[in-house]
Amino acid sequence: MIPSTAAPRPQAVSRGVRLGYGVGSFCTATFSAIPGLLLLFYLTNILAVPAWLAGVVVFAPKAWDLVINPLVGQWSDRTVSRWGPRRPWLLGGAIILPIAFALTFAGPPLTGTPAALFVGAFFLIAATGYALYEVPFKAMPAEMTDDYHERTSLLQWRMIFVALAVALSGIIAPAIASHSLDGYRMMGIIFAAVLLVSMLASFFGTARAPLTGSSEPEATLRAQLAAAKASRPFLWLLGLSSAQTLAAGVMLASAPYFASYTLDNPAATSTLFAALVGPMLITMPLWVWLARKMDKRGAMILSGALFMIGALLAALTPAFGALYAHLVTLIIGVGYAGLQLLQFSMLADVIAHDSARSGKRRGGVFTGLWTAVESAVTALGALVVGAVLGAGGFISSDPEHPVTQPGSALTAIILTQAVIPAVIILTGILMTLKYRLTATDLAGATPQVMSPGASA
Repeated sequence: MIPSTAAPRPQAVSRGVRLGYGVGSFCTATFSAIPGLLLLFYLTNILAVPAWLAGVVVFAPKAWDLVINPLVGQWSDRTVSRWGPRRPWLLGGAIILPIAFALTFAGPPLTGTPAALFVGAFFLIAATGYALYEVPFKAMPAEMTDDYHERTSLLQWRMIFVALAVALSGIIAPAIASHSLDGYRMMGIIFAAVLLVSMLASFFGTARAPLTGSSEPEATLRAQLAAAKASRPFLWLLGLSSAQTLAAGVMLASAPYFASYTLDNPAATSTLFAALVGPMLITMPLWVWLARKMDKRGAMILSGALFMIGALLAALTPAFGALYAHLVTLIIGVGYAGLQLLQFSMLADVIAHDSARSGKRRGGVFTGLWTAVESAVTALGALVVGAVLGAGGFISSDPEHPVTQPGSALTAIILTQAVIPAVIILTGILMTLKYRLTATDLAGATPQVMSPGASA
């Protein structure tokens, strides 16, 4: 990134930079959606890994993010290069992630525990590559513009690419996988190529992105973590976002089981995903408008309520059938679109607020903590689904040896697809009521005078 010249009012980010930044979200959405949607099912129904162990395999590499992401955030905050502080890390992630992602799904023909160990190892490497890319990537919007509403507009572009990538991941990836080992291998290789292209495109596309301000990074990781802990807006935003992400993660991991056993149609995984992400493409301008009219907190509460209502209605699917399931998924999708846009717009506000008050560049650690928790919580969704399915007596299998699931397992699937996500999203709505950072607060933020030795 190159520094921008000082101006009385922030300049709009150019269309080319918006496009270059937005295309990088193909990486974010692809690496979140495909493992979240298919990895647990791949382990239990293709590799015959027990449900509880499969949940651990999906969760453990993402728990590693809690360690690596804050470190990557600090390293990127302190990076000085002709490419700016963030872009070298985008390139590093682009070298590691696609290869490890392909091998996660394109390994040798193993089953049971050996398969779990192989998949877990390469998923861990992939998670590390993702951290190198995603943590600096999320820190960039707060450094591109100082304007509260310009960040929402910038992130609207990001969400357009997220919706496209989620559509590709959720609709095309299951179709390629087609419930076969060879299909999953082909899917892994194809989407590894998608990851590589999107990550490199973002690296080159943000070469002329403005870098606002000249703040310096905090000296130590401990000081940066203390600063994040001292930011009440960040803590509340992290909490409410974690609840939203966990609800979506549980629903995502449960979707292939819901399609296969509740709707009795494995191909419905793709059509349900289309119903989920379709509203993201259509309603994004509406959520930008609502964020201006209601402020971001009010729009966030509304989007969470829509998600919760849709999830609760999904519990009635056994009585009303497949068409009904797709209609309520559309309701969930409208709410999910708002949640996705507003989360990251509000995170950029929190980073800008901290920078204005402290005079220091600490966005990398904020996004490092955010991405670590987000990744771990998303994977926790798979762990929850694996545990609930295991408790419900779900029987793992492979395509050559299909089994009939007991009624308790079918009930567990409804719980994970509908009831549990609704309860979790309600906690997120309650936490959103505690979030207080507004456009007025951000405009009035001034550097804080601290006593010697105090944390900013």
